Order: sequence, then structure tokens, then C-alpha cells
Amino acid sequence: MSRQVTGLERFFGVRRVWIWAVGIVAVAGITGFFLWRPVGGNASDAGYRLAAAEQGSITASVRATGTLNPVTTVLVGSQLSGQVVEILADYNTPVKEGQIVARLYSEQIKSRRDAALADLAQSKADRDTKKAQIDKAKSMLDRSEAVAADIAAQRDRAQAQLAEAQRNFERATELVARAAGTQNALDQARTQLDIQKATLVSAQAQIASNKAETEGLRADLALADAGLKSAEAMILQREAKLKDIEIDLARTDIRSPVDGVVVKRDIELGQTVAASLSAPTLFTIAQDLREIDIYANIDEADVGRLKPDQAVSFTVNAYPNRNFSGRVRLVRLGAQTVQNVVTYTAVIGVKNADMALLPGMTANLQIVTDERDNVLRVPNAALRFRPPGAAVVARLPAAENKPEQQGRRRVAARPAADEGTDGRVYRLVDGNPELVPVRLGATDGSYTEVLRGSLKEGDPIIVGGGGRGSTQDADPSKPASRPRPPRMF
Repeated sequence: MSRQVTGLERFFGVRRVWIWAVGIVAVAGITGFFLWRPVGGNASDAGYRLAAAEQGSITASVRATGTLNPVTTVLVGSQLSGQVVEILADYNTPVKEGQIVARLYSEQIKSRRDAALADLAQSKADRDTKKAQIDKAKSMLDRSEAVAADIAAQRDRAQAQLAEAQRNFERATELVARAAGTQNALDQARTQLDIQKATLVSAQAQIASNKAETEGLRADLALADAGLKSAEAMILQREAKLKDIEIDLARTDIRSPVDGVVVKRDIELGQTVAASLSAPTLFTIAQDLREIDIYANIDEADVGRLKPDQAVSFTVNAYPNRNFSGRVRLVRLGAQTVQNVVTYTAVIGVKNADMALLPGMTANLQIVTDERDNVLRVPNAALRFRPPGAAVVARLPAAENKPEQQGRRRVAARPAADEGTDGRVYRLVDGNPELVPVRLGATDGSYTEVLRGSLKEGDPIIVGGGGRGSTQDADPSKPASRPRPPRMF
């Protein structure tokens, strides 16, 4: 049996629908008001975060990364080709200068050395033979010269006897002519004269023969002397050859050229070393790791701030809670360009007395480039602050508005015109930001030194706040634009 709806019930149903509709409209209106209402307000209505200009210290620094390297790294190679038969040093082995660290096969070189020694001994024997020949030639020459002297004496005697025989013959001839002498005495005198003539001729012939013999002996002596010089030259040649072989034999012992520690070994036992074109590297030795260098990559924007002997602090990943220190030694002039980024290499010297730092470690560096004590400084946030859309009037002290004082100020500022950079901060005066031009000096990333300007210690400066858009780098004289409302769909 169906129930009929009364008029009263129909009235209350329509009323309930209207109540729900009004509620929905009210909620939509409130939501729209909060979404579409204007954002921001007057500068005087905004709350600013303030800080004070203060006296303090500024430590400017450059941050970089670098790699630890030994001060001197020596590459030990081999000038010979051969097989490695013994290895006497390994990684981290301390070595002394001249210490043998490896050996190559040397039996073939020893055989060459023995053959060279035999050749040298033979050359020395030949030299001794030449010397004996020279001594013999000199003896024969001395004998020939003695015979020449004897023959010369015989010639002189024959000449004297010939002169006497000539006088006797002339005397006998005169006696016979006067019939005072006999023919027999004349004949004997003639015979003696002829004999002495023959004796003189014989002596002269012997002298000529002896002279020829002496010349021959002198030639033999000169020849023997030349043979001796040749033998001595051969000895020198074979001694040089022996020395070359001994050098090669010594090179089969690979020695450390410095005191240090082996940081790398590039050979294995039984390996054949080929040194035909260049000396292969067998060991890498770091000399005295108690001093170590850091090669740091410095950006070209920071390289002008680096100077020798600047203090450096750094950490390494192996000791994250330990700070190490060093000094800038030099900045290398050669630049490196990687993907259009230009960097320079700074060399930093570090004392490594406890040997905690090892080659190859990565260092996170902080290089102190400038230190200022008891200077006027402001937070860097104050330098970045820009006020919202309220108009800002830069107020200058009355003394600076006078023309003559402004002129004196410009003249005084000329000598320091290149010192520092221009900047600006905002003071809060009567609830409004006031522009204060300043000259800025060193910065440590949090605070910046104020070199010149009307800012004084204790002045309240704005570091933030002032509603939306306060940190925009915009012209403070222009009003801020109304923000765009969010989209509903």
C-alpha cells in the first residue's frame, strides 16, 4: 500500500537542498578570498631580519683539491736487455743509494769479459816483445857507433902513417939523387907509402860501410818503436773494450740511485727486459717521504690570489678528523684546459714526519690568501639582500652633500680606487630600508670586510625578510609586481 507525501514533508525537503547550496557557496567564497587576495604589503608592514655591522676577523681562503706526490720520484730502469733472475726489493722496501734491487742474467757478458781479458793479455805480450826488439836495436846501434869510432881512429892513424911514409919517401928520393942513399932504401920507402895509402883507403871504406849499417839499425829502431806504439794503442783499445764489457756486467745489477722507498714494482721473476729503444721502468722509488708535495688544481679565477709561503690546511679521506698543514711553494705557469675550464697547478710543501700521508691520496685544501684582524665586517647575506617593491631613497650624511667635502673625498679615494670592489647594504631607518654604498675587501664566505663607506660599527643592517621577493636583485625604486595566483584547474 503506497504512502502519499504530505505538503509539509515536501517543504522541509526543498529547504534542506537550499541549506546545502548556501554552505557550498560560502566555503567557495572563503577559499577564493585566501587564494586570490593580494600578496605583500608596504615595506613598513614587513618584518626584516637584522644584523649588526661589527668588528671582527676575516680569513679569506681558496678551496681546492689535490693529489699527494713525493717531492722526488726516481724511475729505475735497465739499460740492458736480459732476463730477470733475481728480485731483491718489493713494494714499500726501504732502499739505500747503490743498493742492488734486481739482477739480470750475466753469464754471456762474463764470457765476453774473459775473452776481452785474454785479448788484452796478448796485446800486453806483444808490447813486451816490441820493447825487447827496441832494446836489441838500440844495443846493435850502440855497437855500430862504437865500431864507427874505432874505424875513424884507424883512419886517423893511417893518415898519420901515410904522412910519415910520404916524408920518408921524399927523404930517400933526395938522398938517392945526391948519391947519399941506396936504391933499396928508396924502394922500401915507396913500398911503405903505397901500404899506408891502401890502409887509408881501407879505413875510409870501413867508415862508409859502418855508416850504412848504422843507418839501417836506426831504421830498425824506428820500426820497432812504431810497433811498440801500435801495441800500446791495441792495449788501450782492448782495455776500452774490456771496460765497456765490465760496465755492461755491472748494469746487470739494478741499483737504487737514491735513498728512498719502493712505491711501485713493474717486473716479475723470469721476465725478459727489452731495452732496445728506451730504458724500461723496473721500479719507482720515492725519495724521502718525510717531505711530500701536493699538486692542487686551482681555478683561473683564484690563481691570482695565491702567493708563495701562504698557509694551507687540508684533510685526507684516510684521516677525516685530522687536519694537516703546509705552505704554498709555487704556482706553475703552465695552464691546463679541460672542456674549456682553465686550471693551474699549485705545489704545496708538507712535512710528513710521522709518514701518515701516502703518495696518491686526495687532499681537500683550504689555502689562506688573506687575513684581516679587527676590521669592520658585515654578513654576506646583507650584501645579497634587495628590498621589496617599496621605493627606497639613498640617504647620505649631510657632510657628504657639501661640494667641497665631496671633492676632498674623491681626491682621497683616488689612491685606493683599485682596492676592493663596490657593494651596497641596507640599513633599517624609521622602519624603511636605507641604501648604503660601501667598498668591500676580503671575504671568508660568511662575512665581508668593509673598507670604506658611511657604515659604522653597531649599525643595524638588513639580512632578509620584508615579504616575498626581498632577495631579488631588482631595482628597489620599482614596485614589486603582484604574484600570479595559482591555477584552479
